[in-house]
Amino acid sequence: MKALLSVFDKTGIVEFAEELQKMGWEIISTGGTFKTLSEKNIKVTDISQVTNFPECFDGRVKTLHPIIHGGLLALRNNQEHIKTMQQLNIEPIDIVVCNLYPFKQTIMKQGVSHEEIIENIDIGGPTMLRAAAKNYHFVNVITDPEDYKIVITQLKETGKTTAETKEYLASKVFTHTAAYDALIANYFNKRQENIFPDKLTLTFEKKQSLRYGENPHQNAAYYSEILETQGSLSDAVQLHGKELSFNNINDANGALETLKEFTEPTVVAVKHANPCAIASAKTISEAYKKAYEADPVSIFGGIVASNTEIDELTANEINNIFLEVVIAPSYSEKALEILKKKKNIRILELSNIGKNDYLSLNAKSVMGGILVQERDNKLLENEYHCVTNREPSQEELEDLMFAWKAVKHTKSNGIAIAKSQHLGFGKCNTPRRRKSKRSSTCIRCLFSV
Repeated sequence: MKALLSVFDKTGIVEFAEELQKMGWEIISTGGTFKTLSEKNIKVTDISQVTNFPECFDGRVKTLHPIIHGGLLALRNNQEHIKTMQQLNIEPIDIVVCNLYPFKQTIMKQGVSHEEIIENIDIGGPTMLRAAAKNYHFVNVITDPEDYKIVITQLKETGKTTAETKEYLASKVFTHTAAYDALIANYFNKRQENIFPDKLTLTFEKKQSLRYGENPHQNAAYYSEILETQGSLSDAVQLHGKELSFNNINDANGALETLKEFTEPTVVAVKHANPCAIASAKTISEAYKKAYEADPVSIFGGIVASNTEIDELTANEINNIFLEVVIAPSYSEKALEILKKKKNIRILELSNIGKNDYLSLNAKSVMGGILVQERDNKLLENEYHCVTNREPSQEELEDLMFAWKAVKHTKSNGIAIAKSQHLGFGKCNTPRRRKSKRSSTCIRCLFSV
């Protein structure tokens, strides 16, 4: 039995090779992997000795050879294939372990050159992986070090892996190479400023499985963009509380999108994906109080996002009501201690919470396809001009811009009423007040603020 090991990420590869060697497997390898295994006294054959052809072109050509691909692709239950293998002195390869040049890590490097990026496009690796995966009935193909254990365990128990394991490993290969190629395609499209190519390839990494989706009967998972995640929920660190739910994530994202419109200390409260209160002030504790007083009903059970560190005073105010999630760039030691007194509140820390220069597209799933558009990163398309008899005061203009930022992020027809840098639905002392269905909002006073 023969295994070909050629990996960039060498996590666990020595231990895996040692186990194969104990079971009598012949191991062939390439370049850096060959060197690593040899240094650990593992008996390994350089691939050049198998192909009788040297590695060349700075390692660009190593495994691209009929001796290798014949050993991967030949059907072991086809007599003509077996006969051809014997005639051409091709031996079957039963295990392939390969992971690819670090294209993702390369394009994420600051100041990386186009030439270095091109050199980190793997050719032989994906070709070998796809060949082995196509012939998965006969070849075990591993891309993830996490899968070494299951293969070794089954080989020790029965001398072979199950059909289910072989297919599982093959499916991971095609997922892996598809994501790899999508990154390359997107890099070139971005370089060519081709925002909407004829074939749109998107790739994401699974961040977590969710207990359920928007409703309890729906299965769900959360996927993160692979590259541009700074300042997004994907980059947040959870410091306390239960696991985030589908609705928590959706609402928290809405809070972050709204919060990014503001630079002064600001608090955004969100309920059911819509902002229910927003306030800015000189301090974050003052901003929180203003947001709470703007709509003390809707904020209950909602999500609060702050663009400034949560201090002790603010934490005490937050703990007066039930909130699902609090998001901030940081927390004082005392504030964190106070907030953690509530067992179920989810506390998220997002250091780059103000980052808002994303180039990513906005996509919405529809039956049979997706709608894709550029992100809405403008507040006003053109400069505004006054059309009324009275010019607004400076304070009124500031409140107007404040309200404009808020209404931009409502999910339906929206009316934003703002005064003194806060917005929401407030209390009313007017007799015979009439309440809206939504909360204890006084409709009479709502429009006389």
